[in-house]
Amino acid sequence: MTNPIEEGTAEHRGDRHIRHYLLHLPRPVEEVWPALASSAGLRGWLAAAEPFEPRLGGAVGLRLPEGTAWGRITAWDVERVAEYTVEGRDRIRFHLEPGHTKGTTVRFTHESKDARDPGWRDRFEHLLAYVEASTL
Repeated sequence: MTNPIEEGTAEHRGDRHIRHYLLHLPRPVEEVWPALASSAGLRGWLAAAEPFEPRLGGAVGLRLPEGTAWGRITAWDVERVAEYTVEGRDRIRFHLEPGHTKGTTVRFTHESKDARDPGWRDRFEHLLAYVEASTL
């Protein structure tokens, strides 16, 4: 069985730190997309997302324990790509691909000026449990 959360490379380019993860989720793309690209879905595993305007250039606010990170949706291709660029977290990108066994592969990229890992593995454990338990 494939590891559902694979940590990929960590790169350093100039003042940017880029982390990659490969996620193998046990649901089809149309069921995973809402978890990554809707206010209700993000609230279920990451943070309350208010406002959340689901379109390219739309506003997004992620209500994190340390405060709200405000930003914009900087890439949006329904059921394929959702990218959020928010203050203090910089660029967060989800690229969805149909998996081999009715699942979904998510290629995740986080690009930031901050070198520390904000705990993505733990957050992805929550995402995996949310997707497995949800009737998205």
